[in-house]
Amino acid sequence: MLKLFKYFKWWYYPLIVLILGLTLIQVELDLNLIDYMREIITLVGKANITGESQTNAILNQGLEMLGISLLSILITIVVYYISARIGANFVKHLRKQLYDRIHDFSMEEINQFQTSSLITRSTNDITQVQMVVIVLLRLAFTAPIMAIRAIQKIVDIDLTLSMPIAVAIIVIVLMISVIFIFVTPLFSKVQNLTDDLNQVTRENLTGLRVVRAHNAEGYEHSKFKKVNNELTRMNLYVNRAMQMMMPGMMLVMNGVSLAVTWIAAVMIQEQTLGANPLEGIAIQSQFSIYGIRILFAFMTLTMLFIMVPRGAVSGKRIYEVLNTTPKIKDPENPKEIPADQAVEVEFNDVCFKYPLANECVLEHISFKAKAGQTVAFIGSTGSGKSTIINLIPRFYDVSSGAITLNGVDIRDVRQKDLLDYIGYIPQKGLLFSGDIASNLRVGKPDASEEDMQNALKTAQAYDFVMEKEGGLNADVAQGGKNFSGGQRQRLCIARAIIKQPKIYIFDDSFSALDYQTDRKLRAALKEQTKSSINFIVAQRIGTIMNADQIIVLDKGKAVGIGTHQELLANNKVYQEMAYSQLSKEELENASL
Repeated sequence: MLKLFKYFKWWYYPLIVLILGLTLIQVELDLNLIDYMREIITLVGKANITGESQTNAILNQGLEMLGISLLSILITIVVYYISARIGANFVKHLRKQLYDRIHDFSMEEINQFQTSSLITRSTNDITQVQMVVIVLLRLAFTAPIMAIRAIQKIVDIDLTLSMPIAVAIIVIVLMISVIFIFVTPLFSKVQNLTDDLNQVTRENLTGLRVVRAHNAEGYEHSKFKKVNNELTRMNLYVNRAMQMMMPGMMLVMNGVSLAVTWIAAVMIQEQTLGANPLEGIAIQSQFSIYGIRILFAFMTLTMLFIMVPRGAVSGKRIYEVLNTTPKIKDPENPKEIPADQAVEVEFNDVCFKYPLANECVLEHISFKAKAGQTVAFIGSTGSGKSTIINLIPRFYDVSSGAITLNGVDIRDVRQKDLLDYIGYIPQKGLLFSGDIASNLRVGKPDASEEDMQNALKTAQAYDFVMEKEGGLNADVAQGGKNFSGGQRQRLCIARAIIKQPKIYIFDDSFSALDYQTDRKLRAALKEQTKSSINFIVAQRIGTIMNADQIIVLDKGKAVGIGTHQELLANNKVYQEMAYSQLSKEELENASL
C-alpha cells in the first residue's frame, strides 16, 4: 500500500505536518486535564484538613479545564476535517488513475484481470483504501503520541504504580501479534472471494433470460450459495478473531484499574504515596486515568492493525492494476499515416496466438484491401474470423508478420490516429445508457441533428427511432435493453456511419436482421462507403455474396480468397457452407 502514496499530491504533505502539530498540542491539552483533576482532588483534601474554603480555586481550575476541553474539541474537528479532505481527494485522484489505466488496457490485460475483479478493485478496494487513509491520518499520530507522553508522565510520578501498566502493555502487544499473524493473510482471501461473488452475480444477472429459459435457477443458486457461503465463512472467521480483541482489551483495562487501586491502597496505608491519604488518592486517580488513556491508545493501534492489513491487501490489488504496463501502446517516435492517398490495408504473412497459448489461431494470412472494396471473412465457428478483424484496430497485436495502413505498420502509428480511420460495429450491439443522440455522438461528438438523421436513414433505423416518443432524445437503457437485437445492431451501424471513417469493420453485425432489412441496409451502405474499405464477418452467405474479396478461413488458415463465383467454383470449404444455406440456383444466379 505504501507504493500508492506516490500518487499523493504535493499539497497533502504540508497538511499532514499541520495534523501532526495539532495532534501534539491536543495530546498535551488532554493530558493536562488529568493533572487538573489531581489538583482539584488535592484542593478538596486541603480544604478538609485546614478548614479553609477552596471554592474559588476549584472554580478557576474547572474554568481552565473547560477552556482546554473546548480547544481540544476544536483541534479534533480541524484534524478530522483535514483528514477527510485528504482522504477524499487522494481516492478521487487514485480512482481516476485506475480508470484511465483500465481504459489503456488491451484485451490481453482485461482478460488477465477479469472484468469482475477490475470492478471490485475500482469500487470495494478503493473504498477500503480511503477508509485506511482517513483513519491513519486521524489516529496514527494520536495513538502513539498519547501512549508515549502518558507513559513518560506516569514513570515520572511513581515507578511502582507503573508496573501494572507495563505488564498490560506487554499482554496487549502479544495479543495483537498473535491475531495479526493468523488473521492478516486471510484478508487477501476475502477480497479474492469478493471477486468470485461479483463474477457469479454478474453472470447470473447478464444471463438471466438464459437461466430462466433452461429452468436453471437451482444450478445458478447452488453456484451462488457455494461462493457466498465460502465468503461468509471467511468473514466470520476473520471478524470473530478480531472481536476477541475487545473483551481481551476490556479484561486488561479492568485488571489494570484493579491493580493500580490495590497497589495505591497499600502504599497509602504505608504512607509512601503522597504527603497525606487524600493526596495519595489524587495520585491514584491520576494514575488510573493515565493507564486508561495508555490502554485506549493501544486499543486505537489495535483498530489500525485491523484496518491497515485489509487496506494493504486492497492497495496491493489496486497497485497491481496501476503498475501493469499495457502491452499495446503508442510508439516513442510515431509515424504519420499518409492522408493524401486512398486508404489501403494489407496483411503481410500475419500470424497470431493468444497470450500463454502454444499454437497460433491465425497462420500466414496475407491479402490486400483497397478503397471502395468489401472484404468478407467467412468460416466455421472458431476459424478465427473475429480474431482477424480484432487485429486491425489493435485490440491485439500480431505475433508475427505485419498489418499496414497506407504502407505504414499500424504498430508504428498512434492508436488515436489509427482509430480515427476505423468505424467498428461489434457482433453484440452495445448501447450506452442515455438517449439515442448521445449514443450516436459517441461516433462524432459534434454531430448535428441532420448528421444523425442521415446516419439513421442509411442504417435503416430512422423509422423506428422517429416513432419513439422524443425521437433522437428517446431514452436508452443500460446496454440498450429497451431495443430489440436488430434495432441495437442498426443503431450501432448508424453510430459508425456518422463518424464517416475510411475503414468499416462489421463483426457479424447483420446477424439479427431479417433478409429484407439486410438487403436494404447493404444497398444503402454501398453508396455511403464507396470510398472506404468494408471488412465484414458474416455467417450468412447471402450477406457477403457481393463482396469484392471473400476470405475463407478454416482452423486459422486462409484456405481460399476470391469472389463468390470463383470460390463457389473452386473452393470445397466455401461450397459446403454455401450449399448448406442456399439453393444451387440462388447461389449461381447471385449478382452484384
